Amino acid sequence: MPATLLHTHRVEKPWGRHTLFPGFEDAAPGGDPIGEVWFQQPGDTSPDLLIKYLFTSQKLSVQVHPDDEEAHKRGLPRGKDECWTILKAEPDSTIALGPKQAMTADQLRADAQDGSIEADLDWVPVKAGDFYYAPSGTIHAIGGGLTLIEVQQNSETTYRLYDYGSDRELHLDDGVAVAHLTPYRAITSPGKVAGDRTLLVEGPKFVLERWSGGEHAVDLGGHTAWIVPIAGTGSVAGVAFKAGECATVTGAETIALADGADVLFAYPGTTRL
Repeated sequence: MPATLLHTHRVEKPWGRHTLFPGFEDAAPGGDPIGEVWFQQPGDTSPDLLIKYLFTSQKLSVQVHPDDEEAHKRGLPRGKDECWTILKAEPDSTIALGPKQAMTADQLRADAQDGSIEADLDWVPVKAGDFYYAPSGTIHAIGGGLTLIEVQQNSETTYRLYDYGSDRELHLDDGVAVAHLTPYRAITSPGKVAGDRTLLVEGPKFVLERWSGGEHAVDLGGHTAWIVPIAGTGSVAGVAFKAGECATVTGAETIALADGADVLFAYPGTTRL
């Protein structure tokens, strides 16, 4: 099929929330908080990308992901570059991206063990509308009070370096081995390329665009792209979608968006369509 509406998978997390975001049913009162919503292909597939919403009430662990080369050394299919589009943020919300100063592997290990790694990191204030790309190897932590969309390589390999004193397992050997030990360098987004089309990132692992309403003709060949409506509605190849859902499309199709729709459009590769 040229277009598919993906399954929605809600993931309970202790750092999640009961009040989510327009398009999503809130968590049940008295039930466990929802931290993530994943969009999954029907059947047993392993697509290139994975799309998630995150709803945070407190800081997530300090962690790092391997790149493709390090993943392959460990028998894994791919590494994990990821990016975040911030939809909503409390006034004091932050994301940690890399160390404030260059550090050694020994220092990273020691500071992860005694908790001082939290002070080593560059905690960046964030607000709705911000966009961050975290290449694999970036030491990072997502703060509380955030609603965001995460677009990532389809890998759940996470090496946890620090978790604020919890008893969850840490992965110091692998984490230190794959971590970038120098300050994070933000990418420059290409920006607006048409009145209704903005490029947020163009490679190296995927391209992410943000569209407003109207018709968008695409030709993906045999590849797959993901349509993530933040607000409003649309349709492609007879498949309707709305905020809180996610659809995939292949081949040559026209994606029709309602006036006022706000949509992310993601696909693997290094250059724009």
